[in-house]
Amino acid sequence: MQIRTPSFFLLMMLDISSIAARALTTRWFVRSPVALYRVGLGSILGRRLLMLEHRGRRSGQPRYVCLEVVERPATDRLVVVSGFGTKAQWYQNLQSNQDCFVSVGRLRRASAVARFMSAAESSAALAPYAQTHPAAWNRLKSAIERTVGHQISELPMVELTLSPR
Repeated sequence: MQIRTPSFFLLMMLDISSIAARALTTRWFVRSPVALYRVGLGSILGRRLLMLEHRGRRSGQPRYVCLEVVERPATDRLVVVSGFGTKAQWYQNLQSNQDCFVSVGRLRRASAVARFMSAAESSAALAPYAQTHPAAWNRLKSAIERTVGHQISELPMVELTLSPR
């Protein structure tokens, strides 16, 4: 006796963007890189993922989030995208206080200042990322668009300028 699985079920199982979208909304999964950085193992995540330490806009307490580096226009500048738009807590916190700290690669807790990029600057920064990392771009694009519900090109971006030591 042969059991046949409906093809739509197989497609659902293979739909990577829905899995990625679910992962992006699973708190323990999204927060796990923060734990690695906090115990000093963040460098194993490479230079494409950074930990941003910022202050809560109401509490003033330190808050942490890990974000993918979209672009490095200079050695002292990193660009990140807010995958959840302007509603992301870290984005709103930076709007209240642009001073923050960045850990990336071997760099730990470097002082930085956030600058919110215009829509034109954001589009210009996403184009090279899509060309340099096409597979990651396709997965990220569909996962974010599925989760947020609008085009990734409309997402706000932030440039982090590291302070000289």
